[in-house]
Amino acid sequence: MLDSPEFEIAGAEPEGGLSLYRGAPQSGAFNKLRKRLIRQTRETIDSHAMVRPGARWLVGLSGGKDSYTLLALLMDLKWRGLLPVDLLACNLDQGQPNFPKRVLPEFLTAHGVAHRIEYRDTYSVVKEKVPAGATYCALCSRLRRGNLYRIAREEGCEALVLGHHRDDGLETFFLNMMHGGKLSAMPAKLLNDEGDLLVLRPLMGSAEDDIARFAAAMAFPIIPCDLCGSQDGLQRNAIKAFLGDLERRFPGRKETMAKALANVRPGHLNDPALFDFAALAPRS
Repeated sequence: MLDSPEFEIAGAEPEGGLSLYRGAPQSGAFNKLRKRLIRQTRETIDSHAMVRPGARWLVGLSGGKDSYTLLALLMDLKWRGLLPVDLLACNLDQGQPNFPKRVLPEFLTAHGVAHRIEYRDTYSVVKEKVPAGATYCALCSRLRRGNLYRIAREEGCEALVLGHHRDDGLETFFLNMMHGGKLSAMPAKLLNDEGDLLVLRPLMGSAEDDIARFAAAMAFPIIPCDLCGSQDGLQRNAIKAFLGDLERRFPGRKETMAKALANVRPGHLNDPALFDFAALAPRS
């Protein structure tokens, strides 16, 4: 259990403790934040039966706050004997202009994290395919995912693990509802189309604000995601702003909406492919 002595994280780490945390703050506030994120991550992993002991996971590391936090929490759980899988961190260098190639290898090597750095110039492909003035993010993401699947197979991994969090899931839900006409979000666990790899999102129960505070306190060497000059789509930015305003006016609404995504009543929606409305009839 998380409240047992093995999960006491206040004060200095024991001798031989996790290298990633050796420069972390020793404040009560940070330890409380760390413990909350560990608990949420473990709950998500357990509730979705993500772990097969002895399996190997490929952890996607972009250099952003979310993926750094994901790696740190997974390493933390593994160090405590609560995550019996092998972890391989992987960064895909996609050839964006001015990408700082040394940051991630030096960070991972300094902390003894097993890793693979892969170079694939998908940036040139995106530049060629995407019309001038349009955002690169959608195609860039698809190309990155395809390469990460390939690397996972090459490395004998059964799962690709990504840093998407609660807010990503909510934004995706509203985007799909408002612009795609469907109720769909980001599950914490899914099987890829080919059926040979799992995609896992252990941070799906964690808030972006908590992740941002954690990453700032840990002083991760953040790599910005806009090196190519393209920004995320205006629609997603609008949804993020809408949810942020809602949370400011009605604190706790994001958490409530996230719970709703795991508390579905198919018969109270209107999809005849999901619920057999034709079979409904009053008792005679």
